[in-house]
Amino acid sequence: MPDANNYHPQTDEWNESLKGDYLWSNVNFGEAITETMTPLTWSVIRFTLDDWIFLPGFPTVGNIGGYPYLNISVFATLFRAMGQNQDALLKYMESTLYMQLPQGMQIPIIPISAKVAFSGFFYSLSVQNKQRLGLKHLPSYLATNLDWFGCMRDRIQGETSKSGLVRLWQDEIKSHIKDGVWTVLGTVTYSSKYTLNLRRRLSNLVGDEDADRLIANLSDESELLPSLQPVMGIARVAKGELRPEEYFEQYGHRGPHEFELSIPRPVEAPQWLEQEIMNFKAAPVDITELLRKQESAFETAWGRLEKKHPRKIKQIRKQIFESAKRARLRERARSAYTRDRWLIRLFALHVAELTGLGEDVFFLHLDEILAFLSGNESVLDRIPSRRSSYLQFKALPPYPSIVRGRFDPIQWAADPHRRGDVYDAQTTFASNHEKNIRGAAGSAGQVEGLVRRLDNAAEGAVLQPGEILVTTLTDISWTPIFPRLAAVVTDVGAPLSHAAIVARELGIPAVVGCRNATMRLKTGDRVRVDGGKGIVTLL
Repeated sequence: MPDANNYHPQTDEWNESLKGDYLWSNVNFGEAITETMTPLTWSVIRFTLDDWIFLPGFPTVGNIGGYPYLNISVFATLFRAMGQNQDALLKYMESTLYMQLPQGMQIPIIPISAKVAFSGFFYSLSVQNKQRLGLKHLPSYLATNLDWFGCMRDRIQGETSKSGLVRLWQDEIKSHIKDGVWTVLGTVTYSSKYTLNLRRRLSNLVGDEDADRLIANLSDESELLPSLQPVMGIARVAKGELRPEEYFEQYGHRGPHEFELSIPRPVEAPQWLEQEIMNFKAAPVDITELLRKQESAFETAWGRLEKKHPRKIKQIRKQIFESAKRARLRERARSAYTRDRWLIRLFALHVAELTGLGEDVFFLHLDEILAFLSGNESVLDRIPSRRSSYLQFKALPPYPSIVRGRFDPIQWAADPHRRGDVYDAQTTFASNHEKNIRGAAGSAGQVEGLVRRLDNAAEGAVLQPGEILVTTLTDISWTPIFPRLAAVVTDVGAPLSHAAIVARELGIPAVVGCRNATMRLKTGDRVRVDGGKGIVTLL
């Protein structure tokens, strides 16, 4: 059952922001959950993160109008209890939470007792320990995941009884999914903090632009960066070097909205690959040449570093190689976990087939599906109102990436003067009319060009080579578009986000985390993008 304090029988809406004065951010979730979640998707997130707790009694992750948000007040409260201020928190969490707050905006602190604060320290240590164990499990997870998936897929498809499906979930699937989440969380910490510290050190030695070039070059002779492997695969299929069946076997689980369980994966919708091949043939790009140019830029930046700091290069070279290795491991873990989530979708689809639920299965929570399989049909009564609420939320524009206090998405969307980047229930922020749009330095380089404002990767066919992509955020489904871009600008993102990593690898200037670029720029605008400084100028 939904939380009684967060469940509205009339509309079945979730809104964790109604629970108190907290500061929420979806920057960290934005690239994984790019559209309104179905109830099943949200319940799986809640299941996988039910022990990702830092402050007992307060949600670390909440659902606001169909999108997951991280409760920043939880972390700020713990930092305050340790005698640390807001600036210390933002610096500490920069690798996983790159967040620019409006000037003067404060993160609300949750009033807690000394006993709760003390418990919070132990919960935090528990989370760190689980991440370390997840990282230790990584080699085994990567080595066995594909075979495990194939075995479980066959067993799901071959199960003909409802009770058998429940046993399969409880005995075989559940623990694997949970272990996979902690492995991914462990690799994120393992990679991101190391690379962020290296980037800071390189910035002090050679400046931000060369630092960005030096933490790129993540691919090596043995392994292409996993985020680029699908787009390279599309090129190989288009050239006749790889059969579509081989592409689907290797990359068919990676695609648009891959964390949303109601959306088919590319392997389930072969026309997706056909369209990507058509797009590639219409505007072919030599990806290998782009990687070669980026490698040349890396070597040039390395030469400048070597000349300025000859005594430090031996140690720094080792750190750069280590950073690249960790980044590849992080992406391999994410790809494996994406396959796990696809298995959950296949489980739900077989439940739907076996019971006749059809698409309604995505409007039940995971525990409700198991209850239904065990004979409780009353859970079906919740489906109509959930579907109605889902469609209502789905029709709204993307919410602000930063939300403080009580936030009503429907009321916010109806306000013609709303800001799309930040919302504060206690303060009205003036519209931003500054000529420059500022974000994070995602990938170094300067370029001028015409804007192509897109809402989703499916619109990518209209993008012309040499245009500047402006969008809310990107996930792996955007990767085939990147080789045609002159630059990329996003509302949501961080220096270690998907958009920034892929752009750096291909040598494309990028400014990420602008918060309001999509509200201020439209297709046809001419802009200058300075990826090294994190500035977009409307010309």
